[in-house]
Amino acid sequence: MTLISTNTPTAELQALDAAHHMHPFTHNAELGEKGVRIITRADGVWLNDSDGNRILDAMAGLWCVNIGYGRKELVDAAARQMQELPFYNTFFQTSHVPAIALAARLAELAPGDLNHVFFAGSGSEANDTNLRMVRAYWQEKGQPNKNVIISRWNAYHGSSVGSGSLGGMKGMHAQGGMPIPDIHHIEQPHWWAEGGDMSPEDFGLARAQELEKAILELGADRVAAFIAEPVQGAGGVIIPPATYWPEIQRICDEYNILLIADEVICGFGRTGNWFGSQTMGIKPHIMTIAKGLSSGYLPIGGSIVCDEVAEVIGNTEFNHGYTYSGHPVACAVALENLRLLDEEGIVTRVREDTGPYLKEKFEGLTSHPLVGEAKIVGMMGSIALTPDKASRAKFEADEGTVGFICRERCFANNLIMRHVGDRMIISPPLVISKPEIDMLIERAWKSLDECHAALKEKGLMKARSAA
Repeated sequence: MTLISTNTPTAELQALDAAHHMHPFTHNAELGEKGVRIITRADGVWLNDSDGNRILDAMAGLWCVNIGYGRKELVDAAARQMQELPFYNTFFQTSHVPAIALAARLAELAPGDLNHVFFAGSGSEANDTNLRMVRAYWQEKGQPNKNVIISRWNAYHGSSVGSGSLGGMKGMHAQGGMPIPDIHHIEQPHWWAEGGDMSPEDFGLARAQELEKAILELGADRVAAFIAEPVQGAGGVIIPPATYWPEIQRICDEYNILLIADEVICGFGRTGNWFGSQTMGIKPHIMTIAKGLSSGYLPIGGSIVCDEVAEVIGNTEFNHGYTYSGHPVACAVALENLRLLDEEGIVTRVREDTGPYLKEKFEGLTSHPLVGEAKIVGMMGSIALTPDKASRAKFEADEGTVGFICRERCFANNLIMRHVGDRMIISPPLVISKPEIDMLIERAWKSLDECHAALKEKGLMKARSAA
């Protein structure tokens, strides 16, 4: 047996990783040749790698470490629960205290009549649950043909066959037989890239009204639900125009369509409220949760369900579930995470203090010659890279070429920023301080400078022809 530890040389760890570890959303052969970055420790908003670099994590892991790294309270909560009840399932008419307590706490935090929780192990699993739940709901209501779910192109709702079909990532759909039947997609409210000469307000209305058009074309008697993130996360932190969500809400209400708000990224303080639905003024029937629920310390997800849907589903045997639904240790850690977010005033601080501070600094990046827009809500934001701000032009190079160059400069400057196409995105831990925000912006600016210089050197500062 090979003994491996954080003291194992980086090159040896990279070789073992390349030989045995298959990474998600990765060209593994290319990564094996390049060599992975090995993260060894973390504290607050900072990561350490095996080469001794200290890195500011402006992505909170994968949008999830809201409470920050290294919180001993969560570790202790897991240890206590491991000793008392390390596992039991919630099948066969049984339950346990952590699942009961967490469901009750989530019902307190969730808006409106979202009073019921179906637990899962991840956001992907929870959205698979939602797909089945809304179809079962309409079947129990005597409308089995009301089974079409509408989503948006460039949405991300997970990577299982069901959740990946709900999402609108065409690269995912090209593999594995997706989307499955009765999933329909409409266009996204991405004004910067797709708004043309329309004002953001007119564009937001037009994109929302695509939902109404789709319902009328498919038949209101066939459409079960509309699913969307309050703010598209993995699609590039696409913050919709202010006109978008009120019109979506009107349409769902008018045509009796269930509204599913995917809160996997937006939930638990990310937008400055407990849920992105509150920030955007949405009244969903179901909310998908994961990531920030436990701050990523343990895998857990779920669906928070309104009274009406839960009552109808409760009148039949819902033949669905997961071995780890409501895992007691994950629930215990999530409860402690929610306690800290609440009692330390972290969500309020994002809304009233550090969030506005980050917004001011982040939006200042628009003065950089490479940045066309900088949009942010709470602690999630994105910047659009462009060779020509006035026309909102795309680069002549293949989409993502410039974003990748910028991301590599960020890594070189010990800053984790992600690129989606030619947008750079951030989603730092909610506990980030003002001095750390200053460091984030300083390193982002330096990385943009270096990217800009590289683009000029390579001849890549060219706009794509409008034709």
